[in-house]
Amino acid sequence: MIGIIGAMEDEVAALKEAMEVQETIEKASMIFCKGMLCGKEVVVVRSGIGKVNAGICAQILVDRFGVDVLINTGIAGSLDAKIDIGDMVISTDALHHDMDASEFGDALGQVPRMDVLSFPADETLVKKAVQASEKANPDIHTFTGRIASGDQFIASREVKERIVKNFHPLCVEMEGAGIAQAAYLNQVSYVIIRAISDKADNSAHVDYPTFEQQAIAHSVRLVKELLTII
Repeated sequence: MIGIIGAMEDEVAALKEAMEVQETIEKASMIFCKGMLCGKEVVVVRSGIGKVNAGICAQILVDRFGVDVLINTGIAGSLDAKIDIGDMVISTDALHHDMDASEFGDALGQVPRMDVLSFPADETLVKKAVQASEKANPDIHTFTGRIASGDQFIASREVKERIVKNFHPLCVEMEGAGIAQAAYLNQVSYVIIRAISDKADNSAHVDYPTFEQQAIAHSVRLVKELLTII
């Protein structure tokens, strides 16, 4: 069973429309749509924004639906000059850029008393997501690398530069690490798919609304293609 999580309704609406919904369940104020999509048994859900919502959503998918693959689809801000608005980033790993227990000797981003700094994505899923992206979105570039998550919309060049210096991620968003941590703890596979909607700097408030729908369309096409090969 495959769980597909998007933070916002726009990020999952097209997937819901394309699937054959067999069952709808509400839990923790989230609507879980179970059914068939592109020949696979899936559960599609809007988690809401932020890492806590995302982590709760992932845990419900594991506990209630028994998913063994988690796909997080959505949009993000680019942290690398070579990654343009509209391009795609596939996670190799994810971490919390706003976790700071350094006063106790932990590295920045390290969740205290956990045995990893970042949560690795499933390597096979990553490769297949790249393959799917290149086929579904031949007009854009696809990158693989670290994704940084925090409960902040990054629209400051100074904050962007600090995140890049500390963690070297390709993009920044607000849910992925919560899902990645849940996947790690439950020993299920995951991959994060992020279409770039802005540059996560002083232009972000202008770029985001302009390019959001274009970025979401790229993500939806990728997810549909990915489902045919996993």
